[in-house]
Amino acid sequence: MSTDFPAILLQAARRKEFLKGKVLVHPGEVQQELYVVERGVQMSVYEEQGRPVVLAFTYPPGFCALPDSFSVQQPASQRLECVTDSVLHAISYERLQQLLDEVPGLERFFRKATEQVLAGMIQRHIEWQTLGMEARYLLFCRRSGHLLQMVPHKYLASYLGIDPTNFSKLYNRVKI
Repeated sequence: MSTDFPAILLQAARRKEFLKGKVLVHPGEVQQELYVVERGVQMSVYEEQGRPVVLAFTYPPGFCALPDSFSVQQPASQRLECVTDSVLHAISYERLQQLLDEVPGLERFFRKATEQVLAGMIQRHIEWQTLGMEARYLLFCRRSGHLLQMVPHKYLASYLGIDPTNFSKLYNRVKI
């Protein structure tokens, strides 16, 4: 696997293959493994009155996790699911904590990764509060346009907070 992830992290992880639709973490479960994505797309989904609300997508090169469950080892409020067939490298919470204690540079790597995630979440929150649906759609296409061909549009619409019918109209009208 060719990424910027520290070799020691990948050496400690186990390669796992999952089929599309596989739920990695169910609501109420504690996420026990952190995943590094080699291939595929995953999403975190919160159920609101029986309606799925997509909170995030993960894909290579990146981590796949529910940070509020994995990092503090508490029950998840959402599910983590494979949108496509996926190849992930899994490392247990206990093994990761051991490595963080043993390898000072690894702790710095995770601090920087966490800072990037936090900055991205703040930026997305600002966009949600200040931009209309077309502007959110265009930004998404610039950042993660490859997902348009990989992820069912109903999930992308949910992620962007756009009605599926309006998403379809944007998809057909706005050329990227």
